[in-house]
Amino acid sequence: MRKVFFAGGGTAGHVEPALAVAREWKSRNPQDQILFFGTASGLENRLVPEAGFQLRLITKVRISRSLSPSLILTPFVLIRSVHQCFRALSGAELLVGFGGYVSGPAYIAAALRRIPIVIHEANARPGIANRLGALFTNYLATSYPVSSRRLSRALIAGLPLKENIVKAHQACENNWSAARKSAKSALGFSGDLPLLFVFGGSQGSLAINSIIEQSKSSLKSQEIQVLHSVGAKNPLSESDSHYKSSHYISDMATAYIGADLIISRSGAVSCAEINTLGRYALFIPLPGGNGEQKLNAHSLVEQGRAEVISQSDFTARWLEQNIQRLLELSKKSPIEGSGQDIIAASKIASLMEFALSGGK
Repeated sequence: MRKVFFAGGGTAGHVEPALAVAREWKSRNPQDQILFFGTASGLENRLVPEAGFQLRLITKVRISRSLSPSLILTPFVLIRSVHQCFRALSGAELLVGFGGYVSGPAYIAAALRRIPIVIHEANARPGIANRLGALFTNYLATSYPVSSRRLSRALIAGLPLKENIVKAHQACENNWSAARKSAKSALGFSGDLPLLFVFGGSQGSLAINSIIEQSKSSLKSQEIQVLHSVGAKNPLSESDSHYKSSHYISDMATAYIGADLIISRSGAVSCAEINTLGRYALFIPLPGGNGEQKLNAHSLVEQGRAEVISQSDFTARWLEQNIQRLLELSKKSPIEGSGQDIIAASKIASLMEFALSGGK
């Protein structure tokens, strides 16, 4: 029995691809022990145990992007976190990292133990942790082509998808038109009217929610139905015949398939899932960060299946003036979803096997 560690905590963008690859690896190697590194505040605390994998908590290392007193403590916190990973990695044969706060210390600890490291970068612009980890390994994979540094030589594997997204794509392949109509009905909406699906990531988006709230009457007057995921901690708006709000959409696959137009952030996971099952999207990149969300959406824009607008330009007036244009673009976009990420988890699992064999 081999011991394999995964590191990819914090946000769904790091955790979900890691879980997809872990499931693929477990299906190939049921005898192996699979463990995850995580922090006490990350989504992995819920998602990893729910998936049936063990979780090892380490101290979170947050690196401020600006000068602040916390920067003074960062080296000491990093040393502590690396030490925790080093101890946990005793007897491990492989570390697979997906970026985020958890991965940096794990990469350093694995390098100190001379354990093979496999890295997957989900975003079009790599984060700090994966740029660091790439210094210690040649076993690299990305979702998008990267133009500089070591990750520019990586295998372009795509983004590993959740199992239900893959199964939904497979179920739709014979007749996408019928599947989209059936999904709209399953969501409780009329098949004769356009459906707008709005969500702002796993936590929701107050900025997007505010614009949709202001636009409800205008959208209803234009006979546009709305499915709105507001986020777990945000208030629900009153539902009616044209508008339904929910804190959380449990069946995202059906929502993607049934929607004529999707409005969302452009995180790596959202872009990949929409590319797989959606028809047309308006992306509103999260302001800040290193600009990766705008780049993530580039592929769908090039395919004619998405448009990008900045959060500052996305207003109720803009939406009212452009919603019909967006729906027309949706009608002209491919009815089918894309299969480009369907075997991404399999590709990374094969890279893991290559790393374990000592391949060069």
